[in-house]
Amino acid sequence: MSDRLPIKMLNDRVLVRGELDGERSSTGGILIPATVQTSKRLAWAEVVAAGPNVRAMEVGDKVLFNPDDRYEVEVRGADYVILRERDVHAVASERLEETSTGLYL
Repeated sequence: MSDRLPIKMLNDRVLVRGELDGERSSTGGILIPATVQTSKRLAWAEVVAAGPNVRAMEVGDKVLFNPDDRYEVEVRGADYVILRERDVHAVASERLEETSTGLYL
């Protein structure tokens, strides 16, 4: 049996990848280490796969979610997060420009 089997997300599940627990920089360029506790800070990640019942996002979109509401998984040596569609707070994508709210990343 091969360890390179294709993966299909089911129902309303979304597989995302992003910088979730690592260091980050402020807008002024100050490096914020991963050990700094930030309460209730939401995270952005990129959608890499979506189940057939996901309606509001597509592969390549950026999604905003609470890092506490996640399931982590390792696939082929890379770390990913599995979310339910209802746990995503916002979607950022170029395809949404025609219904834009005026907010931009």
